[in-house]
Amino acid sequence: MQFAQKNFTTNQLEQLYRSLLLPRMIEEKMLLLLRQGKVSKWFSGIGQEAIAVGATLAMEQDEWILPVHRNLGVFTSRNLPLHKLIMQWQGAKTGYSKGRERSFHFGSKAHYICGMISHLGSQLSVADGIALAAQLKKENKAVLVFCGEGATSEGDFHESLNLAAVWDLPVIFLVENNGYALSTPVQEQFKCESIAEKARGYGMEAVQIDGNNVLTVLDTIKGVRTYCIERRKPYLVECMTFRMRGHEEASGVKYVPQELFETWAPKDPVRSFEQWLLNENILTTADVETIKTSIKAYIDSESEKGFAHPAIAPSTEEELSDVYAERIAFGGFTTAIIDNDAAIEQARLNIRERRFVDAISEGIYQSMLTHENLVLMGQDIGLYGGVFKVTEGMLNKFGKDRVRNTPLCESAVIGAALGLSIEGYKSIVEMQFADFVTTGFNQVVNNLAKIHYRWGQNADVVIRMPTGAGTGAGPFHSQSNEAWFAHTPGLKVVYPSTAMDAKGLLMAAVNDLNPVMYFEHKALYRSISGPVPEENYEIPIGKARWVKDGEDIAVITYGAGVHWALDYAAQHQDISLGILDLRSLLPLDYDAIRQAVSQTGRVLILHEDTLIGGIGAEISAWIQEHCFSMLDAPVMRCASLDTPVPFNIELEKNFLAKSRLHQTIRLLLDY
Repeated sequence: MQFAQKNFTTNQLEQLYRSLLLPRMIEEKMLLLLRQGKVSKWFSGIGQEAIAVGATLAMEQDEWILPVHRNLGVFTSRNLPLHKLIMQWQGAKTGYSKGRERSFHFGSKAHYICGMISHLGSQLSVADGIALAAQLKKENKAVLVFCGEGATSEGDFHESLNLAAVWDLPVIFLVENNGYALSTPVQEQFKCESIAEKARGYGMEAVQIDGNNVLTVLDTIKGVRTYCIERRKPYLVECMTFRMRGHEEASGVKYVPQELFETWAPKDPVRSFEQWLLNENILTTADVETIKTSIKAYIDSESEKGFAHPAIAPSTEEELSDVYAERIAFGGFTTAIIDNDAAIEQARLNIRERRFVDAISEGIYQSMLTHENLVLMGQDIGLYGGVFKVTEGMLNKFGKDRVRNTPLCESAVIGAALGLSIEGYKSIVEMQFADFVTTGFNQVVNNLAKIHYRWGQNADVVIRMPTGAGTGAGPFHSQSNEAWFAHTPGLKVVYPSTAMDAKGLLMAAVNDLNPVMYFEHKALYRSISGPVPEENYEIPIGKARWVKDGEDIAVITYGAGVHWALDYAAQHQDISLGILDLRSLLPLDYDAIRQAVSQTGRVLILHEDTLIGGIGAEISAWIQEHCFSMLDAPVMRCASLDTPVPFNIELEKNFLAKSRLHQTIRLLLDY
């Protein structure tokens, strides 16, 4: 292997050797501990250390790096204490994730490292968001994100590269091409000659280099970093390397031809660099032995500390409290909290009549004025104003930096929103239709929802979800999919039914530090109006609203169901219906639900979503468990048919829960 010394001094080369040797010797220690049963799992980077070490040292200390499994050299080069890493690898409370995450699935904001998730490729778009934050702050910084060659087959890879290219983001996409994604060789992954070719297809520069030559990696990434910052563009670096051990230790290497090991063994990044240093008289054999002895002593000392930790004593209260980031006070503005009519009068707010859609738009507009770090992202939301015109005029007011049209890339834009949050920005992401969130589902339920619980990083993201049927839009523009997200710890789910709640819940969602799924029913946009305060205000998330008192039946509902229940009550005044509008589906207002049961003893849960697995099933189960003695009849559910949403208007009417509301109420009354 040929090494080019260039302008590296003797001291720099010695320090680079130490940096390269440290993760190798740590790994050798970990493999021993693995065989002894002292660590449970290990993803070996032996043979690939030059990439992690060289690339990390090429970046500034305050520039974010997003590593993956085999990048121990990132963590050691950023000087994370080894004893704490060992605690992390054992699942200790004193590790970086309180025992909640494995090996390298954690981040450290203090070290500018963002933790990976197991869904490979998903971190690429997070890097886009971090780079966008640097761009908005006008900082001369780049972002480095790793992935393997297998992840380049994922949709996240293509979406993220395209988004970075379109938005001119300073992201370095570093692909470790070690020939195998677990056991699948590259010839079964792609047919192009190189991964660098894929990048050029998105209009970005790319280069393929020897990933086992630490000087080549360091020099290349330094140059690429300068390019990304000066040109304000992304760049892809494909590092050719080889994995000398299995995907993880349990998988073995039987699927790899023996001749590959024989070919790559002389290219070992640590031994070849060491031999070059000896050949060039930069180090002596005695120097090498002294360095190894010093590193071994450090590893042994840190290992002793790392294993000296108390066993975890699980605390249910702490586990639950760490799912969400705590709300903090914001400076520079005040927000009225409106949870009932009396609060409106007490706050002395100026009220005017607004349509549902206009209330949402006003909530976004005023939030943009309040939070200068709030960014809107979505398809066609700029000059076009969104397909429902909710963001119309905002581009002219706030500019392209803050009102950002996106390509068709739901996954990448949600990941980018998380990246923005990591750097202190807020974002509202518009799904053109709630149905389309499926292509970004992983980012929502695995990245946004879990990140605070995993390593304390908040995800300050609101995802707007135009939802629901009643407009003859068919099965892919009409679904009610709120239950998918109400089942996911770490998310908050809100669903307003009035203009006042639409604005107030939107502003509360923006002010929250947690990811909020904000469902807005399309059929209500221009069909309902109501009183809305002109000022900033919030409807508290997790607080239900009593719409109407009643003595015969309590209807627990939300969204369009509120209006169905009100219409029914107006047409059947002989029945005394109480109506509770949940407004928030996660968290639920269990106190209000209990009150609804106690008032009538008969409960009907009404929702537009299909029956099986809907939120009504959860509420019904909770009532049976906690309020059984208050019931005079079984809890009943009225929901839409368990079919896709049909296109034909008559079929759609028959599909909707509203068509069975009278039948269900009679059944409950007659019990």
